[in-house]
Amino acid sequence: MAELHDVDRPTLEKSMSPLAIWALAFGAIIGWGAFVMPGLRFLPGFGPLGSVIGFVVGGIMLMFVALAYGRLVGAFPIAGGVFAFAYAAFGPTLSFVCGWALVLGYLSIIALNATAIVLLTRFLLPGVFEFGHLYTIVDWHIYAGELALLEAVLVLFWYLNYRGADIVGKIQVALAIILAAGVVLIMAGAYIYPTSSLANLQPYFAPGKTPLACIIAVTAIAPWLFVGFDTIPQAAEEFNFKPSMSTTLMILSIVCGILTYAAITIAVALVVPWESLVRDFTIFWHTGHVVNLTLGVPGSVILGLAVLSAILTGINGFYIACSRLLFSMGRARILPTWFAEIHPTHKTPANALNFILVLVIIAPFFGREVLSWVVDMSSIGTIIGYFFASLASYRLASECAHLKGGSVRPLAILGCLSSLICLGLLVLPFSPASISIHSWVVLGIWTVLGFVVYYMRLAAVKSIPERERAFLILGDNELYHMFLRRMGIHDYIL
Repeated sequence: MAELHDVDRPTLEKSMSPLAIWALAFGAIIGWGAFVMPGLRFLPGFGPLGSVIGFVVGGIMLMFVALAYGRLVGAFPIAGGVFAFAYAAFGPTLSFVCGWALVLGYLSIIALNATAIVLLTRFLLPGVFEFGHLYTIVDWHIYAGELALLEAVLVLFWYLNYRGADIVGKIQVALAIILAAGVVLIMAGAYIYPTSSLANLQPYFAPGKTPLACIIAVTAIAPWLFVGFDTIPQAAEEFNFKPSMSTTLMILSIVCGILTYAAITIAVALVVPWESLVRDFTIFWHTGHVVNLTLGVPGSVILGLAVLSAILTGINGFYIACSRLLFSMGRARILPTWFAEIHPTHKTPANALNFILVLVIIAPFFGREVLSWVVDMSSIGTIIGYFFASLASYRLASECAHLKGGSVRPLAILGCLSSLICLGLLVLPFSPASISIHSWVVLGIWTVLGFVVYYMRLAAVKSIPERERAFLILGDNELYHMFLRRMGIHDYIL
């Protein structure tokens, strides 16, 4: 049996600062939806107060997940996050299920964030990139000019991530600051505008729906709204600070997300009566219309920069998270070891990034509507990840000295309950937030593909001694030795 020092376990460099990690999560949480959804879905579907309360309730529910998750990350900063913790708690099969679910979620968000650039250019630069019409898919027109722009952005951020975590961390911080400043200015402009009034927020809930139904519907999509705080555990191996700070950074990113969603939604509803605003079908983009009204041409520039920053931080953040997840699964031999190869100069998971690029540059050819089906379905994947993170925290709390304490298990239980509630609201057909049949079809395809991939890898998975795989995933730490004890493997070499 090979000794531990004979096993090649590739590791990532510690190059991410606390500010970069906060920017990673905040930028991943706030994407195009924060600026597009107020007039498109939040106000007409739930009303201003229903939306804001839903943001708060959904955010608090996910904070329980973050608190349980953060204790794991603080004790064991391992690349791959919940994939690694699910392995330690439940073994390779369930860890694959968890990792596979999150991979799709991260990939689809990269692709959908990229297509949001088209919404921005059509508003700020109408007609500039809308040339070379190729085809129409589900009422979405595909233009050669827009495709070229999207592919250029996706390749650019692949290249930046390929070159090193340090540079993308600095870019993420700069973009997150621009995003936050833009939101503050938009809210200030709405507040000081002469016609702004709290009376414009009435009715506080969507007509024809009960307040509870409005709040529940927003709470159900909280995993989609706040997906991004879980990018922090994926990059844990690259922290250049105390891992215990990760809990604070995750909570802070969720709080910033709540404030941002609420601020933009209220800003859109505050200036004119929101019901008449969302019923005006001549308005292409309600947030853009309100900002142009309150701040004029400079406001359009501010909004453009804020939205562009939100889109780019989302693309960048999920490039980082998805590549680290694939890297960890490859290092575990659950995916081919090709995914675990690190660039000799840049010290990045180069092959994982290459794989992501190939998939996301294909996605824009399917149009935004088809991608929205994938994203709706991927909410289920992220909830599965949150549930496993909470469940793993509960199980490991009784076995690891670093996790023992009165608060870990109660927080883990609350995290599990929050995840199950969100999952039920998405999958139960009578729920106001249930996903469409198209999303179920995509989920079925991805599930079948997962079975095929795991079956193809099964021989390779079984060929590796459990002791070796545990070391590859977890490293040489308390979690690794705890796992061996549980498996009854006592002949390991320190």
